[in-house]
This record gives sequence, C-alpha cells and structure tokens, in this order.
Amino acid sequence: MSRMVKEFIEIRDLSSLDELIRKLSEIRETLPDPAQAEVRMRGDEVFGRQLTVSYFRPQTAEEADCEARYANAYRESRERELTRLQDELGFCPVRQRQPRKLRIVA
Repeated sequence: MSRMVKEFIEIRDLSSLDELIRKLSEIRETLPDPAQAEVRMRGDEVFGRQLTVSYFRPQTAEEADCEARYANAYRESRERELTRLQDELGFCPVRQRQPRKLRIVA
C-alpha cells in the first residue's frame, strides 16, 4: 500500500460568498476519493487571512523514489549524531541483564 501525503490548497482574495462556494465546489470535485479534506482559516491581522483546504492523496512513484534515496542517509546521519553525543557525554552502554526467574512465594 502506498503512503498518503498531505496536500494543501490556499484560497485567497475572495470577494463574495458565491465566489467562495464556487471555488470550494471546484476543489471538492477534483479531490481523490479517500481525501479526508478539512477547511481551516489561517493567518492573522498583520499578514492577512486565507482559507486552507488540506487533504490526503496517494504518494507518487517519484516522491517514493526520492524518499527512499534519502531515508538511508538520514538514518545514518542520526546514528552518527547519537554516537557523537554518547562519546561527548561519556556514555557507557549498560550490560544486558539476564531475565530473572519468577519466584512464587506462598
């Protein structure tokens, strides 16, 4: 099964309710079937407000290839950083203890 990717559509500069309804209807018709779409208002008084439609779509093959290329490099960089921090802090690994046997006392 392919991964789902969250996509965003921003709606700006609308002057009438009819225009907003028309725009949202167009967006709804183009969404994929299991989209789970949400509408939210974002922004503030300084930079302005806009409506944002977010929905899920299947990941494309190109996106999956790009993600696979960088996933291994990201994991290796995290392991190197963990090793560096452990060396810096003087981390000594804890021995694995043998599990204790359960002793029932009556």
